[in-house]
Amino acid sequence: MSVAGLEPGAAYPLGATSTDRGVNFAVFSEHASRVLVCTFDDRGSRETGRYELLEHTDGVWHGHLPGAAPGLVYGYRAWGPVDHEKGLRFNPSKLLLDPYARRVAGAFRWTDAHLDSGEHAAEDNARDIFKSVVTAADGSTPGLPPFDWQGDAPPATPLDRSVLYEVHVKGFTRLHPEVPAELRGTYEGFCSPSAIAHLKRLGVTAVNLLPVQQSVSEQPLVRKGLVNYWGYSTIGFFAPDNRFARHDPVAEFKTMVRELHRAGIEVILDVVYNHTAEGDHRGPTLSMRGLDNRAYYHLHHNLPGLYENHTGTGNALNLGHPRVLQMVMDSLRYWVTEMHVDGFRFDLAATLGRRSHAEGGSDGSFDRHAPFFQAVRQDPVLSRVKLIAEPWDAGIGGYQVGQFPAGWSEWNDRFRDAVRAFWVSKGSYRGDLARRLEGSSDLFRHAGRRPQASLNYVTAHDGFTLEDLVSYSHKHNEANGEDNRDGSSDNRSWNCGHEGPTDLLMVTALRTRLKRALLASLLLSQGVPMLLGGDELGRTQRGNNNAYNQDNEISWFDWRSADADLIEYIGWLVRLRMQYPHLRRTHWLQHRVPGAGGHSPGDAIWLNRLGKEMTPAQWDERGRYVFGLRLGPRGADEPELLMLLNAEASDAMFHLPDGEWQPVLDTGQRDGRPEGDRRAGARILLKARSLTLLERA
Repeated sequence: MSVAGLEPGAAYPLGATSTDRGVNFAVFSEHASRVLVCTFDDRGSRETGRYELLEHTDGVWHGHLPGAAPGLVYGYRAWGPVDHEKGLRFNPSKLLLDPYARRVAGAFRWTDAHLDSGEHAAEDNARDIFKSVVTAADGSTPGLPPFDWQGDAPPATPLDRSVLYEVHVKGFTRLHPEVPAELRGTYEGFCSPSAIAHLKRLGVTAVNLLPVQQSVSEQPLVRKGLVNYWGYSTIGFFAPDNRFARHDPVAEFKTMVRELHRAGIEVILDVVYNHTAEGDHRGPTLSMRGLDNRAYYHLHHNLPGLYENHTGTGNALNLGHPRVLQMVMDSLRYWVTEMHVDGFRFDLAATLGRRSHAEGGSDGSFDRHAPFFQAVRQDPVLSRVKLIAEPWDAGIGGYQVGQFPAGWSEWNDRFRDAVRAFWVSKGSYRGDLARRLEGSSDLFRHAGRRPQASLNYVTAHDGFTLEDLVSYSHKHNEANGEDNRDGSSDNRSWNCGHEGPTDLLMVTALRTRLKRALLASLLLSQGVPMLLGGDELGRTQRGNNNAYNQDNEISWFDWRSADADLIEYIGWLVRLRMQYPHLRRTHWLQHRVPGAGGHSPGDAIWLNRLGKEMTPAQWDERGRYVFGLRLGPRGADEPELLMLLNAEASDAMFHLPDGEWQPVLDTGQRDGRPEGDRRAGARILLKARSLTLLERA
């Protein structure tokens, strides 16, 4: 096929941009010597033309194709030096996805033709790879009018009033009997009336969606007949994943956002800017590796043929490079401005702050002042949305809880571990739990940060569900095909006397009581709570604590077996949280000076079971699981609160402070509502493994 040259075009914006006369192509490659645009028919199966980008400006290859229009299907081929030991991996036999593609066409199939070395180096992969699609600036479908947002406006829920719900788009409705069959497991199904009604019943203010950017499953999984169900294998940072769409992924995703916003629910995306689906040096060449491997990825300082594997997935994106940083920033802004999302949860976010050797990061260490964090902080769009970090990665020095900049919230695994250990595995002392319930000031109270820096959770997608946390003492990941070696073995879980499902009433009653106490600890703590989607149904993964490759009933929500009482109970807890500002303060709790006497507004006082202020020695006592927190009001119209915890296996009496105290929550009851008067004079009976909340009249 002959190759024609394009008009010079422009180096900005990057990607394929529709103009009045055609389409402008601009793609970054600092080290390439030649770049072609290959066009295809509408299905992406037959190549129809090759056009050379003749201009190279500041590392960007660009050209303009007259007469082209949105809907054009295309890909890139890049020539350049080849020396794998130096990280140079150009191979024009590989068709490459545009990193800026807002939509992809065709199907992806795993073949060895995607490999750029050995006997497969010269094989052409065009038949088996996604193709990029030219769209209008907003990603809208060619030939159709722009998407009608119908006056959509973001709910803009303050963090102190936020309750997050982490959920997978497909798993949420795949088995939902009230969602039309053709919509189940899709963006449209997620925003169906019955799905939204469930979210409103819970009272959650935001859905935190597992990855919805275009991904591919890793070849070893596909060979086993499995998939990367969670989607942490991104290859297109601008394109909604086709897995969850029926016809038009962009329009259907926008419809989901619009309808959730109409219901007052924000949309937060779990995004994976720490690595891509191209894997390690043995992996496929799909996009950035073939465009400029040395620029896009962190390469090993002494062995540049290998990658710095900070992520444990084979590679790590190099956000220290200005063009890679530009791509990530452009992607984030696109999802906010064009797709109307309300924030992001950044997977393995420590990698985003890794300094490369070229930047002076001699050991690739984490830097809270790295270019990415600085760029976000000054950005007029991104600095105003919700920013949540998973504050670790798999590299050396990757655990960075509490070290992210002001304006960020962080997944607080210390909260998760302390709450589980206190209620379930009895491996915690009171002092550790108290710090977590107060917002973890020991981790986050610096640099102007507030309690909302702590994103609290008891369960998340990565680990046991709530039901499994109290039903299994050991992980059961055999279905994953790794001989149960994958997934964490440190779960702080307990089977309550029987491993797995059982009809034994004593066991099921104990599990139910523990779940209520765990949920109350989460939703009544300072910080921002996050629920794992499906926990309210009593969802089980059959003991699998790493169900990333289970696109089946192990991961999908079982609506027919939903625990109606638990759903109602969680809604009650959320309403209590909203009712009492004490439980979601925007400033750190203040502690009275020991022995000072009195009780000033805003004070937090921790009490032992005798109703006396805890002493330093009592904080470190192990095996003691009864204590309380007295929260003073910040305003004249707020009552004092008293939170009492009894994680012991038997009931306990607690001496109440002076005054008239009225119970408003008792997790010992199935619905959380107190029943009867359990007070005896100045004492109250705390049921075993329960949390009680009282207000002072």
